[in-house]
Amino acid sequence: MSAEQQRILVVDDEEDLRELLVISLGRMKMQAHAVGTVAEARQALQQREFDLCLTDMQLPDGDGLELVRLISQQWPELPVAMITAFGSMDTAIQAMKHGAYDYITKPVSMDQLRRLVDDGLHIRSAQANGPAPGAELVGEAPAMRDLKQQIAKLARSQAPIYISGESGSGKEKVAQLIHSSGPRHDKPFIAVNCGAIPSELMESEFFGHRKGSFTGAFEDRKGLFREADGGTLFLDEVADLPLHMQVKLLRAIQEKSVRPVGEAREFDVNVRIMCATHKNLAEQVNDGYFRQDLYYRLNVIEARVPPLRERREDIPLLVDFFSQRLSQQWGLPAPQFSRAARQALEDYEFPGNVRELENVLERALTLADGPQIEPHHLQLRAAAERQPINEPLMAEPPRSNSQPLEDYLQDIEKREILKALDATLWNRTAAARKLGMTFRSLRYRLKKLGLDQGGDDEDDNA
Repeated sequence: MSAEQQRILVVDDEEDLRELLVISLGRMKMQAHAVGTVAEARQALQQREFDLCLTDMQLPDGDGLELVRLISQQWPELPVAMITAFGSMDTAIQAMKHGAYDYITKPVSMDQLRRLVDDGLHIRSAQANGPAPGAELVGEAPAMRDLKQQIAKLARSQAPIYISGESGSGKEKVAQLIHSSGPRHDKPFIAVNCGAIPSELMESEFFGHRKGSFTGAFEDRKGLFREADGGTLFLDEVADLPLHMQVKLLRAIQEKSVRPVGEAREFDVNVRIMCATHKNLAEQVNDGYFRQDLYYRLNVIEARVPPLRERREDIPLLVDFFSQRLSQQWGLPAPQFSRAARQALEDYEFPGNVRELENVLERALTLADGPQIEPHHLQLRAAAERQPINEPLMAEPPRSNSQPLEDYLQDIEKREILKALDATLWNRTAAARKLGMTFRSLRYRLKKLGLDQGGDDEDDNA
């Protein structure tokens, strides 16, 4: 559809603002139809087709939320955005909870209006031409079908999303799918682990800095918000943010602008925020570790990723998916699982969820002598029987007089590597970090000790 054919429905009871919006949209080569009441808006929607709707909150015969709910129910393919008074953040959040894709505050600037309209029209286009949202998620359990349907709905919105779920359940994967299925799919998807950034560097990492603004600032840095401009910023383990950074993050989200460290001016940013944590964020708020206002701003819509134990019927599908992918990456023939091995996988609880399943299969392919996978290759044990990571290590057995020193040291090295691999569920990148060596060094030692059947692969978890 060409720009000349794009029709915008404007709903506002202020005649001056209606005229301003009609003129502004006309300059953007769009047809604007303006009305002043909910009844007139309902009549217009029934009489013609629109590509976008902009509605005020306060209307003579109702409110904008009523219109947002109506459009979500009867014209779900029509993107709708809210026009709110300055400071009415609660209203904007409620509008997005009911189906609005975004909001704009009065007084309306031309740049803000253009951005809002562009986002809405991209949503419209993505719905018509984009891939089926959630198609890449492996699983047909009822909980996964519900999640795929929710992803399809969330992809058309720009509302902040809180993705809850246990460690290893696939929260970042869900965030990537929402991004890639929506109108921002051709823009950056920036993921950051909030717990991995030193507290003193957080402001610089998120908002950027000017050269020379502090010791070590040798060049200008844009920061994560500006790097994600136009796209999505995914904040993993958001509960690990210190309180002073939560205040700054809240302001950046509400004002849609950031000020780099050492910079006198602010930069507008158009970023969709998604966040996740394995902690219970509501409990963090109650305990005083997380700001309530930031919680409500981030948790506009919640998407829950089910743990693997709630979709056990998907285990065979995931086993086939991961084993085929690993064998292709490593240049190995597709593995065959014995009936006993498959039964062992289906009976195991997988406290580490999908990530643990993938690492178990990687370990099995590494240890197997051929394409047949047996239960002993999986090395599955009940979670209660696993040695806690923080448990003191047992003393090494003394070397016998008949054992060469080199063999004794090699046995120690092998035991320590296996302990690290077991503690990290055979994530080799994490094991290398735990052992204080590079991934390439660990890979060399695995080959030397006969523990690696994968060839010169790069770790897919790196």
